[in-house]
Amino acid sequence: MLQQALALITRDIVLARKQGGGLGTAFGFILSVMVLIPLATGPDQILLSKLAPGMMWLALLLSVLLTADRMFQQDFEDGSLDIMAMGKLPFEIVTLAKTIAHWITVSLPLAIITPPLGLLMSLDISQLPILIVSMITGSLALSLLAAIGGAVTAGLRRGGLLVSLLVLPLYVPVLIFGVAASTASLGPSSSTPALIVLCAITLMSLIISPWACAAALKAYLR
Repeated sequence: MLQQALALITRDIVLARKQGGGLGTAFGFILSVMVLIPLATGPDQILLSKLAPGMMWLALLLSVLLTADRMFQQDFEDGSLDIMAMGKLPFEIVTLAKTIAHWITVSLPLAIITPPLGLLMSLDISQLPILIVSMITGSLALSLLAAIGGAVTAGLRRGGLLVSLLVLPLYVPVLIFGVAASTASLGPSSSTPALIVLCAITLMSLIISPWACAAALKAYLR
């Protein structure tokens, strides 16, 4: 079972690299936000440094959401999901493997790339380590929650707007505790409680997401 899941993850990673577009589009969105916000708010460095963690989390959240509708749609349209549903591998593991592949190819690179871009917004360099840790932790939750929206809209054409309406409410706790964990103004210890809650949200998403995705996709495949 483990080998089959790893093979499916590898397959999706290879396809994502060949097709391209997803990571590039998301990174372009984040870069645009990081460049335009300082122009919109003016030269107030103190204001920018206060806004930086929240704006970076918001940019990461929305950029991951941009690629959510692609997670299952292509496999649904070409019939690959039907074959996977009839295979020996539990369908919940199939959806989890595809979600992990999305995290590796999109969310994780963005979570690593985004914090250094915060220097464009006068981010305090001492906040970078905790910001990177919190974003890497939260990025997995973002992919898992985005997968639910992607599964619900897999059989719909132009379901991007519906994905946003479904997933954005689920993203609110991740955004709140992600920003709280990224704020180390009172020292690293002040970020620990929020980071623990963020880890708990990620673990809860890891349990719920595969079952929700499998149920939604099976409804289309009947």
